[in-house]
Amino acid sequence: MAGHSQFKNIMYRKGAQDKKRAKVFGKLIREITVAARTGLPDPASNPRLRAALASARAANMPKDNIDRAMKRATGGEDGTQYEGIRYEGYGPGGVAVIVEALTDNRKRTASEVRSAFSKFNGTLGETNSVAFMFEHVGLIRFDGAVGDPDTVFEAAVEAGASNVESSGDGHEVTCAPDDFSTVRDALEGRFGDPLEARLAWQPRTTIEVDGDHAETLLKLLDALDDSDDVQHVSANFEIAEETMTRLTA
Repeated sequence: MAGHSQFKNIMYRKGAQDKKRAKVFGKLIREITVAARTGLPDPASNPRLRAALASARAANMPKDNIDRAMKRATGGEDGTQYEGIRYEGYGPGGVAVIVEALTDNRKRTASEVRSAFSKFNGTLGETNSVAFMFEHVGLIRFDGAVGDPDTVFEAAVEAGASNVESSGDGHEVTCAPDDFSTVRDALEGRFGDPLEARLAWQPRTTIEVDGDHAETLLKLLDALDDSDDVQHVSANFEIAEETMTRLTA
């Protein structure tokens, strides 16, 4: 259950995201709204809502923003309806990309995603055109302060997790989708709210990209992430640390 984190390159935008607080908050508000509408508006009885609120707190979202999202979800402000859509395609260097969106306008979102792929030498494909290159997993991330790697490892194994990665960025636990609720609840009970808890797409293998391909790929991921409708982007790439540092400086 050790080894290189497959999510490390995929999560490369963490620093850049911190500089786009308004956009990040917008995405979190949308997730809170959808989570509250798809179950009870009580986080104690709605795991997806509980996870969304935990992510909002981890991002230091003001309480007023969270309260407005909850009111919106329960009909107190507007009746906008969102639906989840997945897009798949290939980026520069043959990198497989999965885009998950929450949208109230399919045509708008499809146009934005298609435009990003086209502009940065990518190709938008059909549903399931690249999903076979990924594994759908439960992902739970904790801050490193919750415990040392051995403690988290033991707790995760006991809870039924399939993999644990610990680094300076914290602890990343993955499990089978069917075990997600059980593992998440057990670890929440032990370590408190996670930084993130959701179903995610983890690449089965990764492709090394460098040079122009790496630069254009990061621009594609930036463009996709800039869409208010896009919630998560997963891709099966690896970029050397020195190249990543140069391109994201």
